Amino acid sequence: MSASLPGSRDLPASQYDLSTYWGRVRHSADLADPRTLFVSSSGLEHAKAMVSSYKTGGLKSMTPDIWKAKKIVDSTLHPDTGEPVFLPFRMSCFVISNLVVTAGMLQPGLQTTGTLLWQIANQSLNVAINNANANKSTPLSASAMAKSYFLAVSASCSVALGLNAVVPRLKRVSPGTRTILSRLVPFAAVATAGALNVFLMRGEEIRQGIDVYPVLSDADKERIEKEGTEVASLGKSKKAATLAVGETAISRVLNATPIMVLPPLILVRLQKTQWLKHRPRMVIPINLGLILTTSIFALPLALAAFPQRQAVSAQSLEKEFWEKGGKDGKVEFNRGI
Repeated sequence: MSASLPGSRDLPASQYDLSTYWGRVRHSADLADPRTLFVSSSGLEHAKAMVSSYKTGGLKSMTPDIWKAKKIVDSTLHPDTGEPVFLPFRMSCFVISNLVVTAGMLQPGLQTTGTLLWQIANQSLNVAINNANANKSTPLSASAMAKSYFLAVSASCSVALGLNAVVPRLKRVSPGTRTILSRLVPFAAVATAGALNVFLMRGEEIRQGIDVYPVLSDADKERIEKEGTEVASLGKSKKAATLAVGETAISRVLNATPIMVLPPLILVRLQKTQWLKHRPRMVIPINLGLILTTSIFALPLALAAFPQRQAVSAQSLEKEFWEKGGKDGKVEFNRGI
């Protein structure tokens, strides 16, 4: 992200009002724009140079070109490390990376082996995405990552197989209702394990805390810009980490809900039509189309649920931060995505 590039002058956080939900939706749509995946390494370096030039005072005002450069940088670089996030695990690639896995989990009539394999594939992808986009001020060890991965896989497979065994035994519901419930089993597994996955993969942040910084006033920003200094961390907060990880877990469930619920319910209705009954080969393409369309709209809506750069009252954190708040007594931290 642009915050990781050299220079003491801050860029505006966004073209949109991040204090409003719809402003964050439009900002999140920029971060999730798959067109940024096609930017070459030279294009990224050019974007970084433009952003750095603004931050060091070379460019005096924001222009459409700088906004475009910021979009490329923000969607490509990790805000803590300043290094490019591995392409398949960027938010701009999230819809594409999840498409095949989600379609696999939502296949009608999936047997035990298929259920297990697709749940393992989904949790493997979740682990990679959560790790790639986590707050890096408190990294997770390889052993802790492996433990978290196996726990998440166990949880998703247990929920999926358990519900697959229970739903057919429901005698007091109609066959149509049982069909709908069976199609929603992947959602229950993904929602449960998805939230657990975030807590497991980012558990070290909760145990050790994440860096928090004072919210700067306009006068503080001008002073830091003139001095050419960087804003120092106030320390690590476990309460900030718990908030950051909890909100990220909720956003994962919010993202999974429409993707895992709407396509299977729509497909159930479509499979009752004569047109699709006579064209069974169209089931998979239609399923993919439904998932893709839902994912494109669901991701920005879920990412925007909470600000990525979160500002909270210093009084809501540990006592050591109470007297260290910046503007309006607030501190901020990177929530992660």
